Amino acid sequence: MTKPRVVIVGAGFAGYHAAKTLSRLARDRAEIVLLNSTDYFLYLPLLPEVAAGVVEPSRISVPLAGTLDGVRVVIGEADHVDLQNRWVGFTQPEGDRNRLAYDRLVLAVGSVNKLLPIPGVTEYAHGFRGLPEALYLHDHLVRQIELAEQAEDPAEQRARATFVVVGAGYTGTEVAAQGQLFTDALVAQRPRLTIRPRWMLLDVAPRVLPELDTRMSETADRVLRRRGVDVRMGASVAVATADGVKLTDGEYVPTCTLVWCVGVRPDPFVAELGLRTEKGRLVVDEYLSVPGFPEVYACGDAAAVPDLARPGQICAMTAQHAQRQGKLAAHNIAASYGQGRRKPYKHHDLGWVVDLGGKDAAANPLKVSLSGLPAKAVTRGYHLLAMPANRARVGADWVLDAALPRPAIQLGLVPANAVPLESSSPEVPVRAR
Repeated sequence: MTKPRVVIVGAGFAGYHAAKTLSRLARDRAEIVLLNSTDYFLYLPLLPEVAAGVVEPSRISVPLAGTLDGVRVVIGEADHVDLQNRWVGFTQPEGDRNRLAYDRLVLAVGSVNKLLPIPGVTEYAHGFRGLPEALYLHDHLVRQIELAEQAEDPAEQRARATFVVVGAGYTGTEVAAQGQLFTDALVAQRPRLTIRPRWMLLDVAPRVLPELDTRMSETADRVLRRRGVDVRMGASVAVATADGVKLTDGEYVPTCTLVWCVGVRPDPFVAELGLRTEKGRLVVDEYLSVPGFPEVYACGDAAAVPDLARPGQICAMTAQHAQRQGKLAAHNIAASYGQGRRKPYKHHDLGWVVDLGGKDAAANPLKVSLSGLPAKAVTRGYHLLAMPANRARVGADWVLDAALPRPAIQLGLVPANAVPLESSSPEVPVRAR
C-alpha cells in the first residue's frame, strides 16, 4: 500500500517544526516532503548579530538534511498549487520546473519585507529579512567606515559614517543597537578617523518597540540614547536619494546607508492561490485547516489563524506563534489519519526578549520585566533553547566575541544588486534565482 504523502512548503519556524514533529509522529507511516528555497532553516532572531559580526552566518543556518530524520528535502521555490488535482509546482535552483503530488499540504511560506510607497526607498534602501541581507549589511558597514577614513571631504566623511534605520520594532531596534557598537569598534581600530559614527532610528510610532511592554520599550530607549543613537519617534523617511534621506519633519540627512526594518508582509505567493485572505494572510480555522479544503493546512506568518486568547483577532506574526502552529499542524494532520485527536490553536505569549548588544538586553519572561545582565542571561538562554541545532557553536561565538576583537573585513560575497528591497524572497540572493 502506498504511503500518504504530506508536502510542507516553507522551512521557516512553522514549516521546520511541522516537519520535525510530523516525522516523529508518522514513524514511517507517511512520506514527508519539505519544499524550501534553501537547504537550511534560518534562526532569524540572531540575524542582527550576524550583521554586527558577533555570530558567524553558518551558526544560525540549521541544515535541513541531518536535523530532520525521515523527511525528504526538496530544494526549490513553490510557484503554483493545483488545489483540485492536489499538486504543488515549483522551480528548482537551476531553473527546471517540477511538481509534487500531495495527500496533505502544509503552507508555511512565511513573510517578506513590507514596502511603503515612499519615493526612492526601493532604489536606495535595503531590507533585513534574510541571510544575504545580513551579510550585505555587515560588509557595507565595514566599507563605509573604511571609505570614511579615506575621505578628504569632511561632509563625505560624515555622510559615510551616518547610518539610518527605519522601523523601531524588534528588528530595527536590535540592528541599531548592535550596529552602533560594531561601528564604534571599527572606528577604534582606525586612529585616523576622528569622528564617531552616527546611528539614527526612525519610526512613526510614539515609542521604541511599540508592540511590546512599555517597560521593555523604556529599557531599549534608554540604552540606545545612552550609546548615542539618535532616536526619532514620530518621524520617518519622506524621500530617499543616493546621497541621503529627507525626513517627514523636513530635515535632510546626508547618508550612504538606509536600512529598512518597517515590518513584514505575507509572502505574495499566498495571494496567487485564489483562496480567501485576511490582511494578505490565508484564512484558516482554529485547527489550521483551509475552509473548503480540509486536506490543506496553513500556519505561520502566511496564515490568518484565529487568536482564541484574544477573541475576534488573528495571531500576530511572531516566531512564537509560528513554531507552535507548525507543531499543532503536524498533530492535526496525524489526527486526520486516525492518530490522536485534532486540537484548536491557542497560545498565550510567554514574554519577549530583545538583545541590545554588549551587556544590555530587555526581557519580560512570564511578564517579569528584566534589564541589564539578568535580561541578557534570559535572552541568550532563550535563544539557545529555541535553536534546533548549533547551540554549542553559537555559544562559542558569544564567548569569543566577549574575549577577542571582532574581525573587521568585508568579503564582498553579496553585492547590493543581489538584495533589492523589492525581492519577494529575501532568503535567496537575486543572482542565484
